[in-house]
Amino acid sequence: MPRVLVVEDDPSIRTSLIEILTEHGHSVRSAGDGFGALREVTQGGLDAVVLDLGLPDLDGGDALRMIRGISGVPVVVATARDDEREIIKLLNAGADDYLVKPFSGGQLVARLSAVLRRSAPPAPAAGPLPQADPAGPLTVGELAIDPRARTAHLAGRELSLTRREFDLLAFLARHAGTVVSRRQLLADVWREAYIEDQTIDVHVSALRRKLGERAAAPRYLRTVRGVGIKLVAPH
Repeated sequence: MPRVLVVEDDPSIRTSLIEILTEHGHSVRSAGDGFGALREVTQGGLDAVVLDLGLPDLDGGDALRMIRGISGVPVVVATARDDEREIIKLLNAGADDYLVKPFSGGQLVARLSAVLRRSAPPAPAAGPLPQADPAGPLTVGELAIDPRARTAHLAGRELSLTRREFDLLAFLARHAGTVVSRRQLLADVWREAYIEDQTIDVHVSALRRKLGERAAAPRYLRTVRGVGIKLVAPH
């Protein structure tokens, strides 16, 4: 049974979220403010956090950064802010996914289930372990990616990437020079059938910025309109 912390200052909304998640088989704890959320996270035993940004004592973004300072628990941010820059800031601060208010109970459950699937440890392989390591280093131009260490360097400088940004970059690097469709990204990086188009766009935009490029002047990330995106070595 997944253990979820709901952080929401409005008592009626908090009660509604608890009821929805409980009905779908989650064990739910709750907090009405940022410091209460930090106390709950410190106690441990959580599989995910649903974090509202409109808290009475702390800015939600600050609460997210504090949670990230003490725990790697997946965090789904609930926000009324749909500005791309704000969403990028939240993802860079450590959010694993986000929901824009108002959202349905079904959407919350689906997003939370997807985050839990992605954060679950891989199932042990049946039979003997393979002798070769399939997660070898990847190099594209001056970009060096180590999937095992989950690090990425550009011209010797380590890139500060969120978990999802790293997964996206590593997947594109494994298929360097090949156009990868949104459908492939959904299946192999997000591992779910449906997410908002903006979610992929936000992560690609964040990667561009960290690689020091813009969509209007791409170097590594090339968009093929109507087809997908590919990672290439700059000429």
